[in-house]
Amino acid sequence: MTVVAVGVAAVAVFIISSVYYAVLGARLARWSPAYATPRPAGLTVVVELVRNVVLASVVAGFFLTTSLGTALLGALALWVAFPLVLLTGSVYHERTDPRLAVVHAGDWLVKVVVVTLVVVLLA
Repeated sequence: MTVVAVGVAAVAVFIISSVYYAVLGARLARWSPAYATPRPAGLTVVVELVRNVVLASVVAGFFLTTSLGTALLGALALWVAFPLVLLTGSVYHERTDPRLAVVHAGDWLVKVVVVTLVVVLLA
């Protein structure tokens, strides 16, 4: 059942993230040239689904046998330790626009929480 939970989680966060970025698309295009000329849609779907399967698999490995509350605290810790640390580093060292970092941090927070909820509740 873990494979199903990982698949459902990966697809769920793909959809949520797609809507999140679609809503912010015009702003992102003003803030970064990377969003002004998007990548091919088909390739983006594949890349994002693979990334989400990896995320869901790792979360399942960490939190499969824990309670929901413990898993959610662990998810928050993962978010702080990885996306938040990486994004603040990119703002400081690479001069990434802080607005972009906030958008990406929000996306990753939602991803980690939703993946954790799905994996723990379905597995």
